[in-house]
Amino acid sequence: MARGLKAGIIGTVFIGMVGVAGYGAYNIYSGLDGGGSGSAPATTTVRDDSPLTAKDVTHTAADFLAAWSSGDDQAAAKLTDSVQTATAALAEFKAKGSISKVTATATPSDNATDATSAAGPAGMTVSYTVRATISYENLAPQIWTYGSTLTVGRNTVGDPAVKWAPSVMEPDLKEGQSVVTGLATAPQLDLVDRHGRTMTAEQYPGLTDVFADLRKRYADAHLGGSPGIETYVAADDGSAVKTLYVVKPGKNAQLKTTLDAGIQTAAENAVKKYGQSGVTALDTSTGRILAMAANPPGGTNYALSLQPPGSTFKIVTATALMLAPPSAEYTHGISPSVKSQCYNGYAAAGGKKYENVTRDNPGATFSWDFANSCNTGFIRLSKYLDSGTLTKVGRDYFGLAGDSRPWYTGTGTTDGSIPGGTGDEMTSEMIGQGQVLMNTLNMASVAATVRSGQFQQPSILQDKDLIENRQTIHATPLPGSVRQNLMSMMHTTAVSGTARGLLTGVASPYGAKTGSAEENKDDLPTGWFTAYSGHVAAAAMVVQGDHGNKSAGPIVADILRAAS
Repeated sequence: MARGLKAGIIGTVFIGMVGVAGYGAYNIYSGLDGGGSGSAPATTTVRDDSPLTAKDVTHTAADFLAAWSSGDDQAAAKLTDSVQTATAALAEFKAKGSISKVTATATPSDNATDATSAAGPAGMTVSYTVRATISYENLAPQIWTYGSTLTVGRNTVGDPAVKWAPSVMEPDLKEGQSVVTGLATAPQLDLVDRHGRTMTAEQYPGLTDVFADLRKRYADAHLGGSPGIETYVAADDGSAVKTLYVVKPGKNAQLKTTLDAGIQTAAENAVKKYGQSGVTALDTSTGRILAMAANPPGGTNYALSLQPPGSTFKIVTATALMLAPPSAEYTHGISPSVKSQCYNGYAAAGGKKYENVTRDNPGATFSWDFANSCNTGFIRLSKYLDSGTLTKVGRDYFGLAGDSRPWYTGTGTTDGSIPGGTGDEMTSEMIGQGQVLMNTLNMASVAATVRSGQFQQPSILQDKDLIENRQTIHATPLPGSVRQNLMSMMHTTAVSGTARGLLTGVASPYGAKTGSAEENKDDLPTGWFTAYSGHVAAAAMVVQGDHGNKSAGPIVADILRAAS
């Protein structure tokens, strides 16, 4: 090599290293130049840890993909930073996956050739497409196409190399797993509605987590069907983790749900209008879940998340008050026509003051207080309840017993709770605040119980025998007069109370109750609404949606109209 050229190379290396290595860079320079007074031999090998250029990355990735595509697994493995592991893995990929040919092609955007573009310290990622030919036994070859990525860094001696990981072969593959082609361990599972229509999470994103739960719970149930031939990710014990490609379809098994695709569509569209919202609809005569949707999909399921239900809980409180024994003041018991004044700031004896969102009404009746959601009209009657009344009425008539008597609907639901209490806790629970917690399934069931007169244990499966731990919950029917009074007050609420104008166009009979729950005075309250129409009941919740007639009410109304 000409001395001038040699000096130029050395100078370039030296300049690039001075800022990094200091005194060490001087020794490296001396070694490269062959001079210097140190004792280090001139042939010392220095590991190259400089950033890779885009050309290094492009050429390394291209060579690896070309070797893999040619079928030379050993040559491909030698271009990785873990030769033995990669050699074995590439061979296993072909053998267990019945892969007869691989064609891997880098995407055009990654074919950069600018040698001045350097990769970061972790390397540079290259995307590519794989066309794998699956040749399984005597079946016709199938082409399986998917995308993946690899990262180019440096190996142990500093040369550019593909950083080996199972995901280089297939993006879902993790350590200890393999790609296998063979008979699926179980048939694919279709979820169908009550009319036999197949439903998917892609069609109904508000059911994303519910569908995932159903598939997991009933994957091993004997639901008919026959498995197909699939290429899938297998765990180290051989069990299927994820289907990647269906080589030969089997006959899908069917899990028959109680859902109604038409009503579910209305629910999906309704919750899209409000962030952090959820809704559930039930058949009032059977308790079957007709629709359930949450927005945003795939996150917190606001249809099933527990929150204070606000004034929608006054349905339970009104029931408790009307079941209270006669008193000196109300010799015939509490009925919709009894007087119970509505004044803002009223406090029960020894308790805190409560506020109303409605106007004062000195001539208010119990029915007026219900329809116009007057808190203090209810709290004025708190002396006719004791610390355990709401808990007992919720359990005995509405099936609300929390963890002590779970509903077991067929999917993962958490039942509401009414802990009960004295003083301010009891008066707060009367209006759906305090420690009372419900979800939209619970409150839809409360409205359904009013409509049918009898609690019907909710279920999302047509075959209730499939539901693990399912035990029939027996509840006391509502006395006829109490049921009629509740229906009358809920109808008044819908016609001239806080829900007026919302339920136009729904089937008769119909009734509603609005609510709002304030958890933080700096935030808008959570809006609630529950109603029945014909033989369908629904409840919705919108976190920080303001009062229920503004947010949750329109959601329920859309569903009831769709079901009419």
